[in-house]
Amino acid sequence: MHLNRRQLALGALALASTLVAAPTFAQAYPTKPITVVVSYPPGGDTDAIARLFAEKLSARLNQSVVIDNRAGAGGTVGNGYVGRANPDGYTLLFTPNPFTTAPMVMGLAPAASYDVLHGFEPIIKTATQPLVLVANPGVGVKSVPEMIAAAKSGRSLSYASPGAGSPMHFLGEWLNRSAGVKITHVPYRGVGPSVTDVVAGHVNTAWVTLGAVSQYTSTGRLIPIAIGDARRSKLAPNVPTLVEAGYKDVVVGSWNGFFAPKGTPASVVQLLNGHLNEILKMPEVVEKLATYGAEPVGGAPSVLGQTNAAEYEVMSKLIKDLGISAN
Repeated sequence: MHLNRRQLALGALALASTLVAAPTFAQAYPTKPITVVVSYPPGGDTDAIARLFAEKLSARLNQSVVIDNRAGAGGTVGNGYVGRANPDGYTLLFTPNPFTTAPMVMGLAPAASYDVLHGFEPIIKTATQPLVLVANPGVGVKSVPEMIAAAKSGRSLSYASPGAGSPMHFLGEWLNRSAGVKITHVPYRGVGPSVTDVVAGHVNTAWVTLGAVSQYTSTGRLIPIAIGDARRSKLAPNVPTLVEAGYKDVVVGSWNGFFAPKGTPASVVQLLNGHLNEILKMPEVVEKLATYGAEPVGGAPSVLGQTNAAEYEVMSKLIKDLGISAN
């Protein structure tokens, strides 16, 4: 088939008109401030890390990125708000992994909750925060085997967590079941109070994030006993894992990441993913994350999606088997 000059010219004109009339969404985005919802109060690790990313993202996009703290009901208030938001890329969610389990541990009806697996577009898994078991020196245990032996001998021991239904609560109860002991759970309203009380000796041990206790472990006021991840943390390479202690299936970590409402254009998701991946490579960002006990991850949006789905499968079973509840 041969095209004459007139047909070629008309075709080129039509193509040019289409390109001018229909620019991609990403080329026009963002044209106004972006809101990042944090489902927890100001002042905690999640809020601080979100503000770090917001500052860097704002500079790269030449647009304001503001934090909106919408705390309540274990994070489900803010999470649900984003799930119902307009999927235009201007309302995002920055969340830790209770995003996956909160509706289950809160016992929420579907109408009052959100679709964990299908209601959001994953953007990026930003970081992991290994969980660490620490003990007050006065307890007299320096390892998991010593702690379990003490519990089996009849000693009354306790562990603090930042709240019922938190990843730390999962770890404590999972270890109890695997070791055949009953170390009493003492839930607090946040990491800070739990750390304060284990340092003071009001509770024997605590499952917390590394950054929350670094000032105490470095001075000997708390003893790091175990890491809850499958591998040792680069931020605490001398602390063994529960796997090394013989509990190969007891693995719970903490992670955080960005989600957008379902239906957000793929071009916007990819644009944000690209910028955030570059932000995670910045030396000052890596250094700042380390102060919160966090290690950068990054990668494609699918990395966060797969993490969320895998955690949902494992934790939903644990919630039933261990009777985990926030109530």
